[in-house]
Amino acid sequence: MTQAPTPTLSYPAAPRLDLVDELHGRPVPDPYRWLEDAGDPRTREWSAAQDGLARSWLDALPGRAALGDRLRDMLRAGSTMAPAWRAGRAFFRRRGPDQEHPVLYVREGDAERVVLDVTALDPTGQTTLDGWAPSPDGRLLAYRLSTGGDEESSLSVLDVDTGEVLEGPIDRCRVSPVAWLPDGSGFYYVRQLPPDEIPPGEEMLHRRVWRHALGTDPDTDALVHGDGLDPTNYYGIDLSTDGRWLVVTARPGTAPRQAVWLADLHGDGTLRELIGQDAGAYCHTWVERDGRLYLLTTLGAPRYRLCVADPEHPEPEHWTELIAEEPDSVLDAVRWLDGGEHGPRLVALRTRHAVSEVHLHDPGSGRRLDRVPLPGTGSVVGLSTVDDRTEAGRDTVWLGWTDFVTPPCVHRFSLAERRTELVEAAPGAVALPDINTRQVAYPSADGTTVRMFLISRTGRPDVPRPTLLTGYGGFSISREPGYSASTLAWVEAGGVWAVASLRGGGEEGEEWHRAGMRERKQNVFNDFHAAARHLVDTGWTTPDRLAIMGGSNGGLLVGAALTQRPELYRAVVCSAPLLDMVRYERFLLGRIWNDEYGTADDPEELGWLLSYSPYHHVRDRVAYPAVLFTVFESDTRVDPCHARKMCAALQHATAADVTTSPVLIRRETEVGHGARAVSRTVDLAVDQLGFLAHATGLDLEVLPR
Repeated sequence: MTQAPTPTLSYPAAPRLDLVDELHGRPVPDPYRWLEDAGDPRTREWSAAQDGLARSWLDALPGRAALGDRLRDMLRAGSTMAPAWRAGRAFFRRRGPDQEHPVLYVREGDAERVVLDVTALDPTGQTTLDGWAPSPDGRLLAYRLSTGGDEESSLSVLDVDTGEVLEGPIDRCRVSPVAWLPDGSGFYYVRQLPPDEIPPGEEMLHRRVWRHALGTDPDTDALVHGDGLDPTNYYGIDLSTDGRWLVVTARPGTAPRQAVWLADLHGDGTLRELIGQDAGAYCHTWVERDGRLYLLTTLGAPRYRLCVADPEHPEPEHWTELIAEEPDSVLDAVRWLDGGEHGPRLVALRTRHAVSEVHLHDPGSGRRLDRVPLPGTGSVVGLSTVDDRTEAGRDTVWLGWTDFVTPPCVHRFSLAERRTELVEAAPGAVALPDINTRQVAYPSADGTTVRMFLISRTGRPDVPRPTLLTGYGGFSISREPGYSASTLAWVEAGGVWAVASLRGGGEEGEEWHRAGMRERKQNVFNDFHAAARHLVDTGWTTPDRLAIMGGSNGGLLVGAALTQRPELYRAVVCSAPLLDMVRYERFLLGRIWNDEYGTADDPEELGWLLSYSPYHHVRDRVAYPAVLFTVFESDTRVDPCHARKMCAALQHATAADVTTSPVLIRRETEVGHGARAVSRTVDLAVDQLGFLAHATGLDLEVLPR
């Protein structure tokens, strides 16, 4: 193992309270409850001491300079994304080699120019572009910005030609879709109620759908939908291109069910419920330019199917199945392709075991006509066709593409040429290592087949190597192939990177998701332990060379892994995690996740949570792996108190040698759960990967500089 100057470790004092809650007849200890309050003087003093301890350790790790240089070099590749078309104008995002954030551009013909550059607005890099929507004529842009990582977006409108801000900022627009009226005179959007209308403890909830007319005070906007409904609802909006049909969807928090309402704005304008949340299904719904209602749904099809109906008769009994569910792939998205002289097509994006496929279908019969060739084994991260106001490119599909060695780029497929070609590579030229990517299958504890991507310099294990295993396993979110400087640097240094497609994710559809949620959450951890055992049993690594890393729900994953199987893992990075599963609902967005995990308010569900809650499974005198918690003080999704409490518990309990298996917590301010500047991405990755490399014996000094 590479040696480094090791500072003397002395964990900051953290008083253990004799505090035991009795919940439904169960005693539930919580000795570090005081660390929930970030403003408590004891918490501030403890955090400051932990900051000093973490920096004294992390700054002394070997290979930091080489790792930082290589990560910066690989991130200089930049990225470019598939365009959104409006009346002959292509709007797209691109990040150049030396830019901290992507820039929004517009291209018309051969000319392109900047529309919005958040770094120009805020040179500190703390402002992020959270969402954007051009008007149908491409002359206006609605966009959302937030600052300091809090994701509390404000909505503004600018003139695309002059750059003048015409409207806003309108506050309280976190996670707000925008649906423009056809003439660009206004839009439907989502906004939270004013703070004085929201009950205490529900500050992150209570959204409504509104209609805004440009040039008017947003506080006079017309309320369209949401009063009297579930306060946790997140709303989606779609307006047909002719402005006649308004679709509103509502999803309670992150629950796997949506309600759908449809209104005829050329009629009485009343929103009528089409599907209730009690149907227990996702249903992405819109009226396409052919005048039909399209429903991409898990109703009766956990891997999704596409149905169509007459919007004047939209009830399920009138649906026609157009594209059926497949038994071994997931139907992710559908786009209308005008086709020009070749006639219209439906472009269907599928993932088969987390790998993208694109097919063309006949819009009348749904019959599959062709398969769009893709560059390899990877991910389509953007799929677009021209709108009905754009003349050129009517037979063309634009594909945002990435894989483990390809920075995000754009390919194009046309019906006339019947081939896929690269039209815009990522703008930076970077020399990347030769790597081998393979997907393997292994059995979990109950015999379920789980898949995993392995990225290495060799196609098979030659000697056991430092290996980093990661996963997510929740909220129907899939881990798919994608460009990652961290992955490439780890592999280039001689390590192996493994990405497991765990139950709880969306890689195999909604049944796969539900097999890893609520009372079945242990399946996720079993899948992860089985991935680790597979890596060891097949010779890729050994337990003393196996590191794990996860963030958010993935932080819960690795927190459970280290408490359930501490002997199987050498080192852990646990980022922005949920760890106290008894009290998670009390903090920030926690309440909207109880469909995924369960609630401690219910006696049975409390039992599920206590069966794996990492904070409640820390045991005294156990030799725990080396652990680095990374948290972000402006995080408005997962409260950093989870990591504070777990860090204190592990520092108290571990029997491991603290000079080789420390428990540390690294925190950042003015950054949150989501997007961040490139320089801060590098700083975080240097600490995380440096920590894991040192623990597993990966020599970072071999990286090219």
